Amino acid sequence: MNQPPGAVADVNVWTPRIILSFLALSLIWGSTWIVIKDQLGVVPPVWSISYRFIAATLAMFALAALRGQPLLLNRGGHVWALVLGLTQFVFNFNFVYRAELYITSGLVAVMFALLMVPNAILARIFLKQRITGAFVIGSIVAGAGVALLFVQEYRQADIGLAAVLIGVALTCGGILSASSANIIQATEGAKRYPILTLLGWAMLWGTLFNLTTAILTAGPPVVEARATYFVGLIYLGVIGSTATFPVYFGLVREIGAGRAAYTGLLIPIVAMVFSTIFEGYRWSLLAIGGAALGLIGLAIAMAARRPKVPRVPG
Repeated sequence: MNQPPGAVADVNVWTPRIILSFLALSLIWGSTWIVIKDQLGVVPPVWSISYRFIAATLAMFALAALRGQPLLLNRGGHVWALVLGLTQFVFNFNFVYRAELYITSGLVAVMFALLMVPNAILARIFLKQRITGAFVIGSIVAGAGVALLFVQEYRQADIGLAAVLIGVALTCGGILSASSANIIQATEGAKRYPILTLLGWAMLWGTLFNLTTAILTAGPPVVEARATYFVGLIYLGVIGSTATFPVYFGLVREIGAGRAAYTGLLIPIVAMVFSTIFEGYRWSLLAIGGAALGLIGLAIAMAARRPKVPRVPG
């Protein structure tokens, strides 16, 4: 049976492999928000991003070599890698790092839980992937949970309205950039290339753009002589990027961009747990209710089986 370009086959997401992928991504990316916050201050954000993806690029090419994937791309592959690198590793991360200069990492993490919405909409427009009724209901329930978490984080933050508006606008830019990268990765053109090879070159192109931007906007390289800063860079580059993006984009290709983005719903909850352990975060009824609604919405949306793709003549 032929399928429209970008269509995703009916996949049972409740398998051990997919569930473990969700949990691993949520655990790792949920922990990165505190580490990113620690990177801000002495070093301009664009330099920290550049250092992070220098480490990630080297690790990704090493992983590709170990897995026996090719290290070179043809001209068409470089076009996909360039676009993916700009959206995911330049625009997305620069928006996120700058957003955390204005609002808390918790607020940014909570907002990113809404990534599932633009992912589903853009996948419907560009990839012709259907949006099920259960996905809509689950997203509404999860959205209510995100709203409660947002209110809780805003109350805890004790920051002014102007800073909140700037931070929210920057975060929205990061969400749209990340969603665009998700859709790009799910296209038939991008799927023609091995995922590790494509990501390695996307990170390399992104690093080159970040380095150029850093030199032009922030001046010569700035390094903070602090052990935890360097450990954080390695963690964000190798664990938070190289170990996670192949898994996440693999899910995008397999189960669709909308459902893959539901990892973002668990991430702020994990981030709040880490904050509880390391920053003394105290859970309120709002936070508990928001987390509960988010998990319920996740279960509703993920339980729905993707509708079968109609047969295409020919």
